[in-house]
Amino acid sequence: MLRNGSSSYGLVAILIHWTIAALFVGQMLLGVAPRWVASMALQFTLIQWHKSFGFLILALAALRLLWAATNRWPRRPPALGHGEWMAAKSVQGSLYLLMLVLPLTGWALVSTSTLGVPSFAFNVVVIPDLPMSRSEATEEFWRVIHQWLAYATAAIATGHMLAALRHEFWLRDGILKRMWPTRGNEADEETTNLRKPDRRQACPTKPPHRPQ
Repeated sequence: MLRNGSSSYGLVAILIHWTIAALFVGQMLLGVAPRWVASMALQFTLIQWHKSFGFLILALAALRLLWAATNRWPRRPPALGHGEWMAAKSVQGSLYLLMLVLPLTGWALVSTSTLGVPSFAFNVVVIPDLPMSRSEATEEFWRVIHQWLAYATAAIATGHMLAALRHEFWLRDGILKRMWPTRGNEADEETTNLRKPDRRQACPTKPPHRPQ
């Protein structure tokens, strides 16, 4: 199922979700890796890959928001209370927003850099800079913004991941499986029926009538 269902995410949303998650982890490593190497050529290569994946995350985040706007949202699982559900939606919305804003601040950073190094996206196409003036002060401003937004995104994403793992391995309510492509429908059925009472136990059958 490509599109979202009433109680499960579709394949498109699932693939974009996990692709962005994997790319973000790689971006955190690529963001600090140039400081650990002495070779200028390797530093240049790592920075170009960091910028390339940043543009890819920006495109995927825009696609994810567009897809979410044209699909229905899965309903609240019975295992989640209203307060926890609203907190989860707030975190999810914050991550969507940050996945757009964070690459844009990186784009602003390279656009205001006094070095004027072009952005070679995957060594295929040159991404033009934003129409912004170059100066050391402006470059430093966007560097700080980009850095702290990255830290904030990492903190929120870590909390999101820990909450998902808590539901999967501690509460065992099947919520994480809603974001897996193979067992989505099965997990939805398990989550929907999680808190339904067993009618056979609530209303035991009467013994058969025996004639006198």
